[in-house]
Amino acid sequence: MCNELLLIISFILIYGGVILFYRLFGKKGLLAFSILATILANIEVLLLVDAFGIEMTLGNILFASTFLITDIMSENHSKKDADRTVMISTLCSVFFVAISQMWLLYTPSANDWANGAFHTIFRSTPRIICASLSVYLVSQLFDVWLYHKWWDWCRKRFGDSRKGLWIRNNGSTLISQLLNTLLYTVLAFYGTYQFGTLVSIFISSYIIYFIISLLDTPLIYWSRKIHENRTRHEED
Repeated sequence: MCNELLLIISFILIYGGVILFYRLFGKKGLLAFSILATILANIEVLLLVDAFGIEMTLGNILFASTFLITDIMSENHSKKDADRTVMISTLCSVFFVAISQMWLLYTPSANDWANGAFHTIFRSTPRIICASLSVYLVSQLFDVWLYHKWWDWCRKRFGDSRKGLWIRNNGSTLISQLLNTLLYTVLAFYGTYQFGTLVSIFISSYIIYFIISLLDTPLIYWSRKIHENRTRHEED
């Protein structure tokens, strides 16, 4: 199966998962998915693939989904809920780093077959995850802050807090993801890849983020509909 098709399937699966978790479990579901996406993306990002004519790291779609999650939290719940989601996801990733590094300290059995593979993968993980945690924390908190700044602007501009959802969703995400991509590329990969590869990773990652941000706009409208229906049902 070609990489392009796999990426499209990944997008549908991951973003469909965000909406499904929210539909079934509300904001607790979003928190659970954010934790899952943050940890898995830090492993998946180790893989480099060619797709759509550019070289890219995997993990971009999973990382991008966390921005949708915090935007849904901000829109349907509160800034406090969005910030809490970021902090809990970060803390869970810290525990994952600690536990995964402990795996490497064990002396393997003579019959062990996985130790070498674990060392190959998780020996590189600390730098990747430390960079990711730092950048994730900064860019996500910035995204939440900027989302509410855009919300204030929309409220003043349109006189209605419901209007301008696509502006605050894309206005916050596109800017914060630019910051995320720049910082992460430098901190995670500088010295590992040549400069040309770094530029390729940065450009390809942001292109993916840009396209995904535009594509996820209907989903935040859908999430608001889910929230309003749930609220109406609870009131009845």
